Amino acid sequence: MAAEARHFKYVVLGGGVAAGYAAREFGNQGVNPGDLAIISKEPVAPYERPALSKGYLFPQNAARLPGFHTCVGSGGERLLPEWYSEKGIELILSTEIVKADLASKTLTSAAGANFTYETLLIATGSSVIKLTDFGVQGAESNNILYLRDIADADKLVAAMQAKKDGKVVIVGGGYIGLELSAALKMNNFDVTMVYPEPWCMPRLFTSGIAHFYEGYYSNKGIKIVKGTVAAGFEADANGDVTAVKLKDGRVLEADIVVVGVGGRPLTALFKGQLAEEKGGLKTDAFFETSVPGVYAIGDVATFPLKIYNEQRRVEHVDHARKSAEQAVRAIKAKESGESVPEYDYLPYFYSRSFDIAWQFYGDNVGDDVLFGDNDPASANHKFGSYWVKDGKVVGVFLEGGSAEENQAIARVARTQPAVADVEALKTEGLEFATKV
Repeated sequence: MAAEARHFKYVVLGGGVAAGYAAREFGNQGVNPGDLAIISKEPVAPYERPALSKGYLFPQNAARLPGFHTCVGSGGERLLPEWYSEKGIELILSTEIVKADLASKTLTSAAGANFTYETLLIATGSSVIKLTDFGVQGAESNNILYLRDIADADKLVAAMQAKKDGKVVIVGGGYIGLELSAALKMNNFDVTMVYPEPWCMPRLFTSGIAHFYEGYYSNKGIKIVKGTVAAGFEADANGDVTAVKLKDGRVLEADIVVVGVGGRPLTALFKGQLAEEKGGLKTDAFFETSVPGVYAIGDVATFPLKIYNEQRRVEHVDHARKSAEQAVRAIKAKESGESVPEYDYLPYFYSRSFDIAWQFYGDNVGDDVLFGDNDPASANHKFGSYWVKDGKVVGVFLEGGSAEENQAIARVARTQPAVADVEALKTEGLEFATKV
């Protein structure tokens, strides 16, 4: 007979960044021992995922757990496994949920255990898109790696140790591609990046912005191959990858291949049970889904982006943290008959690699206005871009900004000041932002 279901008042499904920040907010709001469980298929307590493509791969003083458990990434307290036990929060780790029945409020694990809840927070995040999904020939060879969780990062570290100073091909020119190329170069690998688009990070960068990063990376000795994709892989007798065959006919030698071609929100458990939009689970401004008492946070949520009056899904650590806090506050307020303000998020993205770091706020729509010095060979690395739509600045990107300057560009994106003369804006550059 089936084992008795374990019951919790609140269940957070998923163990990533959003789960860790939700746990902290429950702790802040007050949660009775035994009321809250976090169910995660990972074997460790929630941690700051961005560390995996940065500090985890440093040649010296590499980051390791417990160093980057949440919530250190935003300057908060580090929630070690002991913190959860002290608060009476149950961490149910190495547990994959394979069925969710929202009508009976029951989650079933791969091992057949049942968990019931009163309120559910879905924080399942994304899974990486794999080349094997598209039947790319040879894509299952050894040392063709992905980066999503700590197990992936450990595989990459092991491959780096086994193939010291070898050749690495990075497939993809987005976040993961740029951050991992830098990390592997710092470890003295011969690095080639391959991506199909005309420039790197095309979802955010303009050609003017990308000009700087591609030049900067080239100056660091990273080779860049654009406008083509990996069409197949060659392997040796042990099944280890030896080369990447490109669609344009070129063949690149490779000891390690790392693929970063995007992710997919993990929503399959809820198909047909929750309303979806734009690939995510549709929520209101409090992250409640179409089923009362079921919330979705982080990568999987498509929520009302108030500032632009549209529904949007955002894959970024900043939103994972803030949506978790908003949902928990809303749940606790509802219980006491109160309310919280609607989520009013300003889109924010950032990255660092080598000795460069950029921030972006707002929306990259309309006409882009490049300012500053985007010459990759220049000494100061300070430039940016405004996006102007309907006579207003709606987005700002800045490389090399100080804390004050980054706050200034955030203010501009939030207040959307009018611009009378776009040419003057180009000349005025960063000064425009610092005066708002």
